[in-house]
Amino acid sequence: MTLMDRLRSQGYTVDSAPDGVCGVKKATHEAFDLILLDVMLPRKDGFDVCREIRSAGIAVPVLMLTARNQTVDKVIGLKFGADDYVAKPFDTLELMARIEALIRRSRMNPADPNSVQTVGQLRIDLRGTAVTRSGEPVQLSAREFQLLRYFVVHQGRTLSRGEILKEVWGYSVETFTRTVDVHVASLRQKIEQDPKQPSLIVTVLGLGYKFCAAQG
Repeated sequence: MTLMDRLRSQGYTVDSAPDGVCGVKKATHEAFDLILLDVMLPRKDGFDVCREIRSAGIAVPVLMLTARNQTVDKVIGLKFGADDYVAKPFDTLELMARIEALIRRSRMNPADPNSVQTVGQLRIDLRGTAVTRSGEPVQLSAREFQLLRYFVVHQGRTLSRGEILKEVWGYSVETFTRTVDVHVASLRQKIEQDPKQPSLIVTVLGLGYKFCAAQG
């Protein structure tokens, strides 16, 4: 059974693109709940496809599939806007669980749907999923926005990596990876004035992270 057959058997409506160029066209002209993106695509690789999708303002969750399993490739994928990364060969059950978690979390509503938070030069529209810094748009992936939103809703509280992984990704603590740390680092690059000395998302040694509304 192919992956497309498996997805259809689980009740998903599935479409596909034969290469990266067609993939960009479909992603930017049609509505999807999730994009499964292979890195090794003809005509345009998955990294470029992901970058172009995000540049077009498409915030649909992107799950990258690749035979590569190097940390640098994961970091590149996340920097280009991917929400999750699965290396081949992958366990089908785990992949299905990640797909379900991504779709579920992308539909997650914040506690106050009308809330707009302003922190220093950062303005976060929790309902409109828009973030600006000094009036300029901040391009976040769907997962990055969900992570930022979780931090904002729970600002001032120390959040463990396990809790973040469970509440934002939908994974159990037992499946913990460095996913949280990588996404926090990427988010800091986009919203912090000095990512090397963060004042918004601060590390609480031995415990986790905390979003601080008052900047130092």
